[in-house]
Amino acid sequence: MVDKLKKWLFKQPSRSKNGMNSEPVNDEKSTKISKELSGTLKENVTILNQEIGHSGDFILRCLNDKQGNPVLAIGFLQGLIDQQILTTLLEELTAGIRDGDVSDHNVESWLMDRIPIGGITCLDNEQSLIHAVLYGQVALLVEGSTKAFAASISGGAKRAVEEPTSQTVVRGPKEGFTEDISTNIALLRRRIKSTELHFDSRIIGSYTQTKVSVAYVRGIADPEVVKEISRRLDSINTDSILESGYIEEFIQDGVWTPFPTMYNTERPDTVAGSLLEGLVAILVDGTPFVLIAPVTFFRFIASSEDYYQRYDLASFLRIVRTSSFFLALLLPSFYIATTTFHQEMLPTTLLITLAAQRENTPLPALLEAMLMELTFEVIREAGVRMPRAVGPAISIVGALVLGQAAVQAGLVSAAMVIVVSFTAICNFVLPAINMAGSVRLLRFGLMLVAGLFGLYGVLAGMVPILIRLVALNSFGVPYMVPIAPFYKSNMKDMLVRVPWWKMKNRPEMIGDVNPVRQATEQESYAEQAGEHGRDPMA
Repeated sequence: MVDKLKKWLFKQPSRSKNGMNSEPVNDEKSTKISKELSGTLKENVTILNQEIGHSGDFILRCLNDKQGNPVLAIGFLQGLIDQQILTTLLEELTAGIRDGDVSDHNVESWLMDRIPIGGITCLDNEQSLIHAVLYGQVALLVEGSTKAFAASISGGAKRAVEEPTSQTVVRGPKEGFTEDISTNIALLRRRIKSTELHFDSRIIGSYTQTKVSVAYVRGIADPEVVKEISRRLDSINTDSILESGYIEEFIQDGVWTPFPTMYNTERPDTVAGSLLEGLVAILVDGTPFVLIAPVTFFRFIASSEDYYQRYDLASFLRIVRTSSFFLALLLPSFYIATTTFHQEMLPTTLLITLAAQRENTPLPALLEAMLMELTFEVIREAGVRMPRAVGPAISIVGALVLGQAAVQAGLVSAAMVIVVSFTAICNFVLPAINMAGSVRLLRFGLMLVAGLFGLYGVLAGMVPILIRLVALNSFGVPYMVPIAPFYKSNMKDMLVRVPWWKMKNRPEMIGDVNPVRQATEQESYAEQAGEHGRDPMA
């Protein structure tokens, strides 16, 4: 029996720390050695036809000289290129062939001089030729040349830059990321005009061939964190990456935890601000959501709008969000525990009112709360999945009609409807959707222990949650910084935000690579002149 168990264990694929197979998949496509291109145009054209020619959107055209001999061929996928630039390219190629300028000796210099586009790369093997076409480039093959050329004229249908829908602000930029990674990189370049901003790109997914780019500011980001993120990305061996959520699950810390260890956003200003604080961003082609790491718990409470308005108002709103987090997590549990086990903690008048409401209610408080919470989750999910024209109406009508009908029918009490509704509103206050989802999951567990053991059960349920929060890391950074461990300097931008001229240093999280944000801790003009003193500009 022991020998069989050993054999079974040794047959299981080993998994790395981040949950991925450490042994590479034996894939014929990944181990295939790419051959060099032939000097014959016909053979190179045959390669394209064999690999992509079966697809109906693949276009291959051959251009002949005056004697009718094929001189040059172009291949591209229709819908991935700019048709207007393609027309100009064909005109230049036709004119060059007619004038006899194209030959195997001067084709590279001729392409650089005559074609009115910027990106032209030289290809010397079959695999690079196929990849160039699949990535929306135009492949150019020349008779007598052992090299091919790829012209970058990507185009086709793309979504324009629009306002983010998941993270809206009253004051701040209205631009949001799109599904095109080139556009997203350009949006970051517009905000950080520095040569130290780096983008390290790689291809992940044997079938999707998704472009993934790691963005960081050299001299501010910790090189060890950048290396660790790059190592985890390079260890991914899968056939498809369709969204940044794939990447997040592959490389995140703390797999068995409801709390997110990576932040996702579709706001370029949020990513730019994070990069300038020493964090690292991961951009994935095909999705507007960019990942940010490493992160701490309090980053999910903050909003980008906090830095665009006065510090006193931003601090007040952060306190409101923090209070909403605890109310969304604990309010139903406290209500269940007090009404079921600890009635002596309630004022007499309130206790009589609640008792009168629950007199004809057939269900205990736990089942009553579970029923209302599940009903609200169904209504919320229906509002999200329904078409936008009827989604809000379904949510409003469902909440009002079902809530009022349930109270009149005596299934639930009016106080329970108030508690569940206010809990849902507090849950929507959280700016990070993934953290709000974690709160919803934990709330059900705390409600269960509250209905079984009262406030002692709530306390017993909070202990492992706090232990997990303190023990959790995000790429080497403790999740509860600056509380555990304690960093006094980071308290300036945690529950409250001090004025910008008071935040001299960047947050201490991943080392002191470049801690100074401002040259000096300057005073404001109001402090220089006094509250009611002279004008400092006089």
